[in-house]
Amino acid sequence: MLPPFDFFEHRRACQRKQTERATRIASLPSAYLTPVSSRERTILQEPIESLVRDVHSGSLKPIDILWTYGKLAIRAHEKTNCLTEVMLPEAEEWAEQEVNLKGPLAGIPISLKDSIAVKNFDVTVGYSCNTGKPYAQDGIMVRILKDAGAIPYVKTNLPVTLLSFESTNDVWGRCTNPHNKNYSPGGSTGGEGALLAYGGGRIGIGSDVAGSVRAPAHFSGIYSLRCSTGRWPKMGMNTSMPGQEGIPSVFSPMARTLADLVYFSKSVISMKPWNYDHSVHPIEWREDQELDAKQKEKFRVGVMRTDGVVDPAPACARALEQVIAALRAEGHEVVDVSPPSPYEALVIASTLLNSDGCKTFRSFFRTGEWDDPGAAQMNFYMKMPRPLKYVYYLWVKYIRRDDIWAGLLLNWHQKSAFEQWKWVAKREAYKARWHDWWQNEAKLDFMLTPPNATPAVPHDGMKDAVSSCGYTFLFNLLDYTCGIIPVTHVDKTQDQLPSNFRFRDLNGVAQGAYKHYNADAMHGLPVAVQVVGQRLQEEKVLAIMTRIEEALDQHGGRYELLAIE
Repeated sequence: MLPPFDFFEHRRACQRKQTERATRIASLPSAYLTPVSSRERTILQEPIESLVRDVHSGSLKPIDILWTYGKLAIRAHEKTNCLTEVMLPEAEEWAEQEVNLKGPLAGIPISLKDSIAVKNFDVTVGYSCNTGKPYAQDGIMVRILKDAGAIPYVKTNLPVTLLSFESTNDVWGRCTNPHNKNYSPGGSTGGEGALLAYGGGRIGIGSDVAGSVRAPAHFSGIYSLRCSTGRWPKMGMNTSMPGQEGIPSVFSPMARTLADLVYFSKSVISMKPWNYDHSVHPIEWREDQELDAKQKEKFRVGVMRTDGVVDPAPACARALEQVIAALRAEGHEVVDVSPPSPYEALVIASTLLNSDGCKTFRSFFRTGEWDDPGAAQMNFYMKMPRPLKYVYYLWVKYIRRDDIWAGLLLNWHQKSAFEQWKWVAKREAYKARWHDWWQNEAKLDFMLTPPNATPAVPHDGMKDAVSSCGYTFLFNLLDYTCGIIPVTHVDKTQDQLPSNFRFRDLNGVAQGAYKHYNADAMHGLPVAVQVVGQRLQEEKVLAIMTRIEEALDQHGGRYELLAIE
């Protein structure tokens, strides 16, 4: 139906999907609706590796694990609106008939970002135009998971456009943070963040093009790994930007605990995903790299305290210092570093990601469909007439004297193929400079950075903070392997802004981020750090994350997960 008449079709589609979800939940068997039993609480405390052993030995049935986590997933949804498709009845059938119960993930329920294809279910990506179009077959990712023994049981919420650190859309509604309902759980894989943080699952899969598995881990208090391209399957999905390869998106694992993240990552690689998906490099799990990182006595650690665009807020700086102190106490060498300009990366990456003039992700909207406020801001500046935008650029640069915001505005327009190739060349030259700096100047084992300048943003806060993504976006451009470790929580006493803080002296990007920093309102929200390796170093980064958590155990204590109700 053509605009504007598709408005009515949009409203009907959203109502239909929400009614369908509510009906599915209401009609679930009593096993998913009763209080958590003592046996189920025992299951909830077991790492997935232990659960798999019990399934293999026959001492635990997959259905018992599914009932346990299905029950908690429904509770998590009631609190946070984290679920999209509720697949529990089908999951029971898959557990009996389809999944390989001798595989490395035998009997483990796994949650999936809504964009992942599961047979007989829609892949809406938050757009109403994608409803009522169930996929005939499982996508490649789901085929791998079932062959490994995992049981897909729910799909999770995300933002329309997939270009936000929030997770809201008209089809499924707004997902909230389980620590504080007034804040975002992150995005674009925010539903996973909320579900896993609440305890409604142990492992899940999301995607990341600018921080979309890392921001939810930081905002919600879980663990995630941003894999390099080619290490993790990417086929069998839907997206808001098909064909966008300037900054490739990657699918990657998320987990409630670090031990589960390690075991899950290792298990998927053990399935030889390159035999399923042409885009995956044929690289086995490299035990030698994992062992080297576990046994090395003294690391050389580089700390990037700021991206030069938005300095980290007190809570994020404190979390970083906590990890630095723990590593130094263990005898590691920790040094501040000044790598090639992260701001330059932000300009290149944002230009490449939206080189189509925001046309692709806008093409799926129907009349009256709610738009993510951050994506709407990007589109607003993209559509501004270029003469007017240039005048605005001159005002920002020479009157406001804000070179940071002006530099982002200067090239913010649709690119021709000729222009796109020039920006790709800039990207490759920048990546080469970083590699040379890391290998020959800094000579690091790994880096530490904040995952974001602030903890979670309040709902609709991305309208202002949309460009404050440099700490994660940088490593999408570089295609480096990154992990997120939750460290602490915002403390309203320790994390206040200093008395000499001057908001009006900040650049435009920093103002958008700090507009929403309030230690009193944010009290109790999670705060994480980002661990960075070079490209295709998943084994090494996971082993280093384990070493860091062990150091925190000895010096100040590890992060305390949200208690399961």
